[in-house]
Amino acid sequence: MFRHILIPLDGSGLAECSVSCAVAFARAFGARVTLLRVLEKAQNTECLQPIDPLEWSMYKREADTYLAELGARFETEGIRAEFLLKEGHPAQRIIEAIQEKDIDLMVVSSHGRSGLSGWNAGSVFQKIILRARISIMIVRAYHYCGEKDPSARFDFSRILVPLDGSKRSEFALPPAATLAHSHNAELILAHVVNMPEMPRWTQLTQEDAELVNRLVDRNREEMGKHFETVLPRLPVEARTLVETSDDAALRLHELVQEQNADLVVLSAHGYSGKSRWTFGSIAHTFIAYGTTPLLLVQDFPRDKIEPTEAEAAAAEKKGH
Repeated sequence: MFRHILIPLDGSGLAECSVSCAVAFARAFGARVTLLRVLEKAQNTECLQPIDPLEWSMYKREADTYLAELGARFETEGIRAEFLLKEGHPAQRIIEAIQEKDIDLMVVSSHGRSGLSGWNAGSVFQKIILRARISIMIVRAYHYCGEKDPSARFDFSRILVPLDGSKRSEFALPPAATLAHSHNAELILAHVVNMPEMPRWTQLTQEDAELVNRLVDRNREEMGKHFETVLPRLPVEARTLVETSDDAALRLHELVQEQNADLVVLSAHGYSGKSRWTFGSIAHTFIAYGTTPLLLVQDFPRDKIEPTEAEAAAAEKKGH
């Protein structure tokens, strides 16, 4: 499952919110961890003075000490940990570390040194999330700022797993079951049947309405049968929910709140999954609008996800 976890840090308390979660994940999956700090030289177009070498050397030593102190916490938990210090653009160096260290899970805080804002995630997070091409655990930093001790143990009590009946969506089940067992948490499997789309420019006839009801009933029945085949394969007990809505994404977000879930585990793709995109549409809504800690389980190998046009253009320019 997960063997090597990367924890990107920028020295801020908000970024450190991911550490407690990473400890919990490393313990549950028996994984080793790498703590990464990227030092970025300030880019000030108004001041072209060179960086003082002594000052920069001290800055690096402070970062080394910072990482070593955090790494010691993992060691006391019996978790193998190493730390890595890089220089340059944070997003780019994080992506490089993922490839160099063969990382299969990144645990990252939604916000860091730039602080909390009206955005659901910070700028560096938004850059790395689509290019990491691995499983990602997102810790919502605004839930911990000033309210919880970042060093406290990270526990889950209710885990919700959205499924759409596809094999791809089931990639979320093994890690969800492992976490449920490790935390003695309730596991909830949820599916939302989408109301069939009918012609919108005219009123539905009775025949149309009957057709909609038949299709919904059929889908609910088939998903119920599917759950009956899934449950015996799980190493823990789970509860199932089958809902109906004209907006599956919205209903899933509502279910997270209604069920008081404190973790959502979701496959990166479902039935309509395409290797052209890192995440499918449902996953995107949870990244952009979710407020609960989110584990996105990547179902495509990293080298099978196609580069974006921007990446391809940048690579071509660099090659020349």
